[in-house]
Amino acid sequence: MLSKNQIKLISSLQKKKFRDQHQLFVAEGYKLITDLLESKLETKYIIHTKQAIISDLPEYNIKTEIIECDASDLKKISSLKTPSDIIGVFKIPNSDFDKKEINQSLSILLDDVQDPGNLGTIVRIADWFGIQHIFCSKNTVDLYNPKVIQATMGALARVKVIYTDLQLLVDEFGSSNFPVYGTFLEGETIYKSDLSTKGFIIMGNEGKGISAVLKPLVSQKLFIPNFPSDQATSESLNVSVACSIVCSEFRRRQL
Repeated sequence: MLSKNQIKLISSLQKKKFRDQHQLFVAEGYKLITDLLESKLETKYIIHTKQAIISDLPEYNIKTEIIECDASDLKKISSLKTPSDIIGVFKIPNSDFDKKEINQSLSILLDDVQDPGNLGTIVRIADWFGIQHIFCSKNTVDLYNPKVIQATMGALARVKVIYTDLQLLVDEFGSSNFPVYGTFLEGETIYKSDLSTKGFIIMGNEGKGISAVLKPLVSQKLFIPNFPSDQATSESLNVSVACSIVCSEFRRRQL
């Protein structure tokens, strides 16, 4: 049974300041919790109703507290309109990364992306296309926002997301041998551009695009053309849709 203190703690994790304070986040649903358990993230609680089949879950840490509760208590700690039968509370992992891995691969940089659904979808896109690192500006929406967690659909278990100063990051890695790509209306058509197997792909804010600070650091501007080019179409693409198109073209070149 859930205690009042546990309900208070888990409910508070819907707010960033309490996630930061306790270094915990909440995941809901059998598939998402299964993926996170398989990633060996440290698990604090697994809370479930009688209806949930927890015997099929992957092995979890012996310190994990398993709590059975009724649907009314589970609803108190859920962020969903229709709660699942199972909720997990996980430890936020460290944000270390291997510089050698970055130097040899593609990474996505998110410049002040604000919509939780966009961030969650981009994490899924990165996972699908085998991109293992996403670097976010400090003003990008919080990865552990419940809406982001749900939108990742478990991809969070396989993609490392790091919040950092993007200008300093690009200054450190960017070079003639390590290109920095960005999407612009005045860029070169992506389908005719030279694309590397390593580098940074910068995706900008939903309304403002890539910031003035990062624009001068982009070594190759890419443009996703509409079709047909002489016909009026939508003014722009959603950032997660654009990211998917860009990542797909990079990977297509490697086939």
